[in-house]
Amino acid sequence: MSGITLTLRALHHGERDLEQHLLTVAERHRTDHEVHHVATDVARWSREHAERLADTARHYDLDLPGPADDPSPGILATLREKTAEAIGRRPEPGLLLLHDLRDLHLAACENSLHWEMLAQAARAGSDSRLLDLATACHPQTLRQMRWTNTMIKTLSPQVLTSL
Repeated sequence: MSGITLTLRALHHGERDLEQHLLTVAERHRTDHEVHHVATDVARWSREHAERLADTARHYDLDLPGPADDPSPGILATLREKTAEAIGRRPEPGLLLLHDLRDLHLAACENSLHWEMLAQAARAGSDSRLLDLATACHPQTLRQMRWTNTMIKTLSPQVLTSL
């Protein structure tokens, strides 16, 4: 297995994980409308990235799974929604949100590093297919990082000083 296929596999796994984590955070913090809607929106980017990675990987004889199943509103989703509503008025959700945003930020950072490594390898190998993929997807990952970082900067002072 080559370094490129290892990076494609790691990046595909990272994008799928980030999508699921974003959707979980969106449900968990349903009462915070900005978090809920933005997390849901940027999760779509990770889903698209994973799909594009799976398509591209076929050209390198790498079979990556397709997109994860769409989360359907099942009993766990309902339970998370009701829990979010019940604890939405207490101060502890702020700490939970900061923790979730930190985890999202670190996951997006890891993906960003993999996108950068893939782009550098593509440049070195004159691989326009990989370079086009990284050039198209990496900016959205950087925007995911900026969003989580901005939310952390905005929420940290209030949450951490109100305890």
